[in-house]
Amino acid sequence: MAEPAGGPAPAGAPAPVGALALVAGTGALPRLIAEDRRRRGLPLLVVRFEGTQAPWADGMDVLDLPFEKPGRLFKAMRAKGVTQICFAGAMTRPKLDPLRLDLKGVALIAKALTLLRKGDDGMLRGFASIFEDEGFRMVGAHELLQGLLAPEGVLGARQPSEIDREDAARAASVVAALGAVDVGQAAVVASGVCLGVEAIAGTDALLSEVARVPARLRVGEGKGVLFKAPKPGQDWRLDLPAIGPDTVTRAAEAGLSGIALSAGGVLVLGLDETIAAADAAGLFLWGRPAEPAP
Repeated sequence: MAEPAGGPAPAGAPAPVGALALVAGTGALPRLIAEDRRRRGLPLLVVRFEGTQAPWADGMDVLDLPFEKPGRLFKAMRAKGVTQICFAGAMTRPKLDPLRLDLKGVALIAKALTLLRKGDDGMLRGFASIFEDEGFRMVGAHELLQGLLAPEGVLGARQPSEIDREDAARAASVVAALGAVDVGQAAVVASGVCLGVEAIAGTDALLSEVARVPARLRVGEGKGVLFKAPKPGQDWRLDLPAIGPDTVTRAAEAGLSGIALSAGGVLVLGLDETIAAADAAGLFLWGRPAEPAP
């Protein structure tokens, strides 16, 4: 596996303590980060861009604002003593309204529109560079919370079969090919046949699609494996793939045998709960050794 671009801290290494701006998306990850900061008494500013649903932040130090107001955002971050920023959770690409731009937004609009036409990693790298140009340090969720990255080995009660392992290897090849063009971080393969790949709609949409694949297209003995991994050369501070108990539920609904993860490169949000969900559903959960860098 390639080293994370930009040289972020190694997996599991704590980020330096300081004021943090958490740009919150949906899902459990930003809530977990915020709760950890509050529990440790560390300063936090939660940033909710317009349209973001993050009700868990009510009562915290929150800045709600439109995406078109970067000048207001940078000013607020400096006023709060923010030195670090983290993007966490799923986010929808904004539709920018030029009439709402502040002066800083006017200066950045051409770059922002170009970035919104890129793949997820390219887009996020570009937006991260804007914050870094303003003097803020980008940090990844895995730097802020210990124990998030999937460990290596079979994590639950069920073992993957030889067919499952072959399907995981095939899916890993598919994900690596997709990631090379900045498209997705997951694929489902059954008996060597790719039943679906992740695109802009995410893993839940992939599993819903797989659940609708007709039986006549499912060949062989394998029920199917969901595999997730970072994109080749991905900046690990931005948008690492993640799973949780809900992913297990959807994989079971899609009729899969289990879930394979690139060990050390996928966030597991609630490891014990995710393992318990896999055991209850009769699915395997496997931290597959990461592929060596080419």
